[in-house]
Amino acid sequence: MKMNDCEESDMKQLMLGNAAVARGLYEAGCCVISSYPGTPSTEITEEAVKYDVIYCEWAPNEKVAMEVAFGACLAGKRAFCAMKHVGLNVAADPLYTMSYTGVNAGLVIGVADDPGMHSSQNEQDSRHHAIAAKVPMLEPSDSAEALQFARLAYELSEQFDTPVLLKMCTRVAHSQSIVETSDRAEPGMKPYEKNISKYVMMPGNAIRRHPFVEERTRNLTQWAETAPVNRVEMGGAKMGIITSSTCYQYVKEVFGDSVSVLKLGMANPLPVKLIKDFACKVERLVVVEEMDPIIENHCKALGLAVSGKDVLPMEGEFSQNLVAEKLGGTVHTGRTIDDPIPPRPPVMCAGCPHRGLFYTLSRNKCTVLGDIGCYTLGAVAPLSAMDMTLCMGASISAVHGFNKARGAESEGKTVAVIGDSTFMHSGMTGLANIAYNQSNSTVIILDNSITGMTGHQQNPTTGCNIKGDPAGKIDLEALCRAMGFERVRVVDPYDLKATDAAVKEELAAEAPSVIISRRPCALLKYVRHEAPLAVDPVKCVGCRSCMKIGCPAISIKEGKAHVDATLCVGCGVCEQLCGVKAFRSTRKEG
Repeated sequence: MKMNDCEESDMKQLMLGNAAVARGLYEAGCCVISSYPGTPSTEITEEAVKYDVIYCEWAPNEKVAMEVAFGACLAGKRAFCAMKHVGLNVAADPLYTMSYTGVNAGLVIGVADDPGMHSSQNEQDSRHHAIAAKVPMLEPSDSAEALQFARLAYELSEQFDTPVLLKMCTRVAHSQSIVETSDRAEPGMKPYEKNISKYVMMPGNAIRRHPFVEERTRNLTQWAETAPVNRVEMGGAKMGIITSSTCYQYVKEVFGDSVSVLKLGMANPLPVKLIKDFACKVERLVVVEEMDPIIENHCKALGLAVSGKDVLPMEGEFSQNLVAEKLGGTVHTGRTIDDPIPPRPPVMCAGCPHRGLFYTLSRNKCTVLGDIGCYTLGAVAPLSAMDMTLCMGASISAVHGFNKARGAESEGKTVAVIGDSTFMHSGMTGLANIAYNQSNSTVIILDNSITGMTGHQQNPTTGCNIKGDPAGKIDLEALCRAMGFERVRVVDPYDLKATDAAVKEELAAEAPSVIISRRPCALLKYVRHEAPLAVDPVKCVGCRSCMKIGCPAISIKEGKAHVDATLCVGCGVCEQLCGVKAFRSTRKEG
């Protein structure tokens, strides 16, 4: 689907939070978007690319994406980049200095937090980055505000000469509410003027920009006092609640107009007078905010008596019932299911190309330093073939350090595993370190021809851009050799014998090596599957060898292995594990 400049204007519609942000970018005249996929932010860029007038791309990582967006705003066009909360860590380097340089045209940075860690390795609060970098942050509570705040962010960016953070979270990003759209307002290209003292951040210039940042913060704080994004909704005076984002929705659903509410749409900087005036109007002051007590500590610093984290948790997502339970509202139980629901732990898909590789590593009792991607499920039983996962790219750097610390004791049994997209994101520098400092380390690149974990986005190794059009393609084998690796080999993880031989040989070699485990993701639309397998119940002895790979298509029924033909893709990995050859193809049966 493509959207033209005049489409979908001046109308109300139900819209996903992330789609609403994309719409806001379009209406604000954004021209350049560079992002790295990261749940729950991914759909912003995927929706924005549907507007032909906006140039969109997937960058190798979040730092690159932010620098691309900065370059575009420097050139005079409104720009945007999106990432999840841990992605902002990667992009923190340019962000903190961009706070000093300011902008030319407007620059907005979307960051999506993940309270509850639905798809993340930590639960950090991105508001800390806004405070530390001293840049404004807007925080919408529904799709309508997501659109409005995206537009407002550009106005603030250009008015105050600053990048602006737009903070989403899982619930706002992935829920739907009514939005009202309008036409695109194209601001035109701003002239580019060389300004060394503003944009060249060597110490002599940077030190003169710091006072500007502090003055800007004071001006933004003053703006926040009367900004429409911060509003007071007076109700009952016995309790006043200061809140933001999804917590505002929970508070209103639980208490309605029985309490007074100060809704903060600007997370940084926070107002002073507005909060003090609100506190004077209520008997009890409470802050309801997910994650860290940012607003609460601000209130305490103002000398206000306030409660919050003394009754509300620091971790996890909030809910209506949690707010009601902790603050004296009505808890609604609703209907319950008495029968216990069977647990459904996460598992690699049937036919996942990573399964054979992790089975091999487990069988060889390897120490496996892992990375971020769907292959992290290699840590899950029954494979249990992963010892560490830290952050994007850490597997390669860590295996080098691990082997330098333990020497020959670990070199022959320790590997790093990393996906193709993650390797392009931040694995190359770690690989360069191995080549440069010469540790006897084995790195396995899991090349499934796509960025799988976030929903099949393209990356620099796939040969396609964000629109699916032909693009530059990185040759992984040539890249690894160019970085100094003489031992580089490719294996098909469906072939257990060849995979086992490759792992054994490279671990035994007294030299740095790279194994590329290459097989496209089984869920890719262009992948043609083999006919499903079936089990001959006469031959099957119920040894459960086939269960060792944790394939969801295989189960045990009446003591015999059984294949679910609706899930099986005929990869043949289970067949290679069966000592009695009980598996057979159903091709002739069909």
